[in-house]
Amino acid sequence: MSFADIQQQARQSWMRFARPDVPRVLVGSATCGRAAGALDVLAAFREQCADDPALKGVDIHEVGCLGMCYAEPLVEIRGSEGSSVLYQGVGVDMVPDLVREHLGRGKPMVEHAACLMAGPPVEGLSRFQDLPMIRHQLRVVVRNCGIIDPSNIDHYLARGGYSGFTRALGMDQDAVIEEIKISGLRGRGGAGFPTGLKWSFARKSAGDVKYVVCNADEGDPGAFMDRSVLEGDPHAVLEGLLIAGYAIGAGHGYVYCRAEYPLAIERLRTAIAQMREKGLLGRNVLGAAFGFEITIKKGAGAFVCGEETALMQSIEGKRGMPRSRPPFPAVSGLFGKPTNINNVETLAAVSAILEKSGAWYAKIGTEKSKGTKTFSLAGKITRTGLIEVPMGISLRTIIEDIGGGVLHGKEFKAVQTGGPSGGCIPAKHFDLPVDYEHLAQVGSIMGSGGMIVIDHESCMVDVAKYFLEFTENESCGKCVPCRMGTQHLLRMLTDIAAGRGRVDDLETIRKIGDTMTKASLCGLGQTAPNPALTTLNSFMDEYLAHIEERKCPAGVCRALIRFSIDAGQCTGCMACTKACPVQAVAGKKKKPHRIDQNVCIRCGACRQACKEGAVMVE
Repeated sequence: MSFADIQQQARQSWMRFARPDVPRVLVGSATCGRAAGALDVLAAFREQCADDPALKGVDIHEVGCLGMCYAEPLVEIRGSEGSSVLYQGVGVDMVPDLVREHLGRGKPMVEHAACLMAGPPVEGLSRFQDLPMIRHQLRVVVRNCGIIDPSNIDHYLARGGYSGFTRALGMDQDAVIEEIKISGLRGRGGAGFPTGLKWSFARKSAGDVKYVVCNADEGDPGAFMDRSVLEGDPHAVLEGLLIAGYAIGAGHGYVYCRAEYPLAIERLRTAIAQMREKGLLGRNVLGAAFGFEITIKKGAGAFVCGEETALMQSIEGKRGMPRSRPPFPAVSGLFGKPTNINNVETLAAVSAILEKSGAWYAKIGTEKSKGTKTFSLAGKITRTGLIEVPMGISLRTIIEDIGGGVLHGKEFKAVQTGGPSGGCIPAKHFDLPVDYEHLAQVGSIMGSGGMIVIDHESCMVDVAKYFLEFTENESCGKCVPCRMGTQHLLRMLTDIAAGRGRVDDLETIRKIGDTMTKASLCGLGQTAPNPALTTLNSFMDEYLAHIEERKCPAGVCRALIRFSIDAGQCTGCMACTKACPVQAVAGKKKKPHRIDQNVCIRCGACRQACKEGAVMVE
C-alpha cells in the first residue's frame, strides 16, 4: 500500500472524529488527568451514554494532556448541533448533568466551562486560543497533545503525520541533515548542541551498523515535558526517530524510557505496533531501500542515565555510569557502533521541521536560539502545567500571563530553570528573555525545560539544599569531584540551615563548586553546584542571616525559627488546631489560641491553615 493510500484511509477515519454533527466526548487521560480521576470520569461517560439509546452514537475518546494540568480532569464535549465546550475540574458527580444537558438537550453548562467554542467548528489547537494559558503559546512539539487520540495512528496521519518522513525518503541523506541545520534546531535535552551538526558527525562515521536513540529518561524534579509528549503524541517522536535513522544511515532505534512512565511506555508500544501494520517499520519501509526497527528499553530511574554515555551503558545491560570522551558516541557509541542520541522534544520537533521545512522553523525564536521550547510550570504558580513558547519570550510573560502569576497572589522571588542542575534566577531578572544565551548569562541553563516558581515564603538556602540532596543521592560516584563535591556541599548547606554554619563556608562552597564544574566527568557533576552558586550570588543576605544572626528570614529552616500566635489577630476559628499534627496548638473556639513551644515541631502547618495571618514566625 502506498503512503497516499495510507493517508486516504486515515483521513476517512478522521472525518467522523472531526465532523461537527457527530457528538463526541474527549477526556484528557494523560498521567496528570488520571491522577485527578480522569479514568473514573471516562467510565462514567461511557456508562451514561450506553444507558441512553439516544446517545449510543456519541464518540468517546481519550486524549493526551492539553497542558492545563491545574484544571484536570479536562473534558471537551461537542453536541450534535456542533457547539463545543471545554470543561475543567470535571468529577464523576458532574457527568450525569453534562450528559443530560449538553449531549441530551444541547445546552452547555457554562458555569463549569474553561472555554466556550462558538462559531464554525474548528479542529486543532486554534479552538483553544481564547484560553489565557494557551494564548501566548506556539505549539510545535505538542501540536497534537490534547487534540488527537494518541492510540490511533490515523489521527496522527490525518494531521500531516509521517509526511515529513516520506519527504525525507525522497531526499539525499545529507540533504536531510542540511534541512535540520537550516532550521537551527539545538538539542532540547540540556546543553543545546546543534542537532544537524550532531547528526553529521554520526553520518560521516564509518560503519555498516549504526544506532539512533531517543533519550526519554526524564529525571528532573518537577519536569514532565517528555512524559506528556509521549503520552499525548508518541508518533511525533517515533517519526523523528525514523528521520534521524534514515539521515545517519542507522537501521535500529532505541527509545530509553524510565519505567516510572508506564502510560508513556504503553503508548509507545501501541504506536510501534501500528507503525508495523502500516509498513512504517521493517526491512523495506514503505517499499524503500531503507529498513528500520525500534526497541523500547526501560530504565530503572537513575538520574545519571539521562547523560548519554551512561544511558548507552544501561541499554547494553551494564551499570549506568558515564564514560570518558573521546571517543564520542558519534564515533563509538552503543555496542561500540556510531550512535546518535536526541531527546524526546528534539525528535518531535524534527518531524515537524521535515514536514514544513527548516526555513519555516528558523523564523521562530531568536537569532541564536531558534524555534520553540516546552516547559513544565511547577512550584508556587497558579496555573501549573505544560507549555510551549517561542525562544526569546520573557520570564514575566511565562509566569504572569501564561502561568497566571504566583500562587495566591504572593510576591515572586525567583525561578529555578534547568532542573537540579540549573540555577535560581532572582526577581530582578523577571524580564529576562528565555533562551540559551540569556539564561547562561545569569548562571542558569535551559536544561530539559523544568521551571519551578519560588515565592517569598521560600528559603533560598533550603531550596539549594533540596536540590543538592537530590544530586548527591543521584551521583553515580565514579568521579571524585562529583562524588565528594556533592557530599561536602550538602553538608555545608545542612549546617547553614541548622544554624551551625560559618562565614568561611561560603567561600568554600564557591571553591568546591568551581572544582566540580571544571573537573567532573559528566554534566551531572559539572552543573550540580549551580543551585548553591546561583543562590549565593543572588541571595547572599539570606545566607548571612542564617550564619550571623541564626535566623531564617523566610521562616522555613526549623532549627532557626519558632511560631507564635498574635492574640490580637486570632479569631479562634480552630483552623490551626485542626492542622497541627502534634496538638501543639491549644485554645477555645472564638478565643485567642497559643502554641506550646515544647511540643511544636515547627512544621508550619498552623501558619498555612490560618486565614487571618495570626500565626507569626520569629
